[in-house]
This record gives sequence, structure tokens and C-alpha cells, in this order.
Amino acid sequence: MSSRMSPITYADDALSLFVTGTDTEIGKTFVSSALLRGFAREGLQAAAMKPIAAGAAEVNGVLHNEDADQLDAASSVLLPPALRTPYLLKEPAAPHIAAALENVTFDIGHIVSCHQQAVKLAEIVVVEGVGGFRVPLTATQDTADLAVALKLPVVLVVGMRLGCISHALLTAEAIAARGLTLAGWVANRIDPDMTFPDENIASIRAHLAQAYDAPLLGIVPHLSPISPELAAQQLDIQRLLQTLRRLRAA
Repeated sequence: MSSRMSPITYADDALSLFVTGTDTEIGKTFVSSALLRGFAREGLQAAAMKPIAAGAAEVNGVLHNEDADQLDAASSVLLPPALRTPYLLKEPAAPHIAAALENVTFDIGHIVSCHQQAVKLAEIVVVEGVGGFRVPLTATQDTADLAVALKLPVVLVVGMRLGCISHALLTAEAIAARGLTLAGWVANRIDPDMTFPDENIASIRAHLAQAYDAPLLGIVPHLSPISPELAAQQLDIQRLLQTLRRLRAA
């Protein structure tokens, strides 16, 4: 427990990545939690950020978001809530809609500042986006702008269901168009009844490898109940770490 309570300074060589998805409700938090457990298994002090979370309930006078709580549970270093989730909104709606209801204006610069503090408290920080890659935040900015401002390599979570090939390729194209590196992708079997899952995974794998040199980091089976520990065993954590370290050194 001491590692969760007494983090040390890692800023100079800390790693970080941005997790996005092909849509909402495709398992970004689950895969982010699995990555955190995998990094911890490799001996790293791992922390999570969920910069924007919409949908919170008050528990003992404190607002809680289910995704943020799941990330905390998987982390080996707990960030202060104000750093982990700079913007925590009550309404379970698209972020810009929830923000308007609560008279909140998202400041990407503030999130970047929180991230700069977070990487001083852990060896690796997993930053989970909200919804898909281009969810509006303001009239002029979206989550893609946030990823660009953070200057982080991206891991794409593909929810394996009908339509996933197009969603995966469109998202990868959007990531590359913003000048970001797609460090890899994860196939998450959210629909256990999906037909031809292996063929779909093979198609996405070939396209993303050829176009972006982005490897498949793992296939997460449909788990009930979900288990980040079991999911982490399906991910090539060492390969991802090698990529992140190479990009940091470049």
C-alpha cells in the first residue's frame, strides 16, 4: 500500500499514453485498467487520468464516477482526484452538453498542466479519453485536440462488433491526421455473439499494420465478470513499453 500513498518524483523519465476508442461503451476503461495492471506487473508505478468524466453521483458528500473509480482500483499510484479527473460532471451525457448544463468550460491547458503534475507522481500515466476520438468539448475543440495538446502516443481500443472495421480505420485515420502516433490497438470482444470475429480482427490488423505500423497489442475475450487482471494477461505489455520508450527517446 505504501506505493499508493507515497509516490516519488519520476518526471524526467516517466511514460504516458492516451487511450481512445472507436466509440463509447466499447471498453476503454476496462482496457485502460488492464494496461494499468499490466504495467504494475512489470514493476512500474502506474497511475491513471480520466481528465473529463460525465456521469457522477454523490457518495458521502463526494462526487464519484464509475470509470474513474475503476481506474483508481487498477492503479498502483493514486493521483489526487483533482489531478486524476480535472472535470467531473454530474450529468451522464456528451461532455459539452453536460458542461453546458453545469456552466463549466473545458480548459485543455488546465488538463495539460494536471498531466504535467501527474507524470511527476508515477512512472507511467494512462490517460483515458472520453467517448470516441472526436467528441466535442467546446464549440471549437474536441478530444482529438486534447490528445494533440498532451502530445501523447495513442492506443486505440476497438470494440469488436458489427461495423468495427470502418470505425477502426476511420479512427486511425483521424489519429494520424492530427500528427499523432498510433502506438498499437486492442481488440476488445464486447459482443460474444459477433459473427466472424477472427476475420474482422485479421482485416483490421492488416490495414493498421500496413498504413500506420500499428501492432495488435492483444485480443481481450468477453469476460463476465470483467477482470482487468485476466485481461492484462492477453496484452503485449512489454512490446507497448518498448514502443513508448522508443518514442520518448526520439
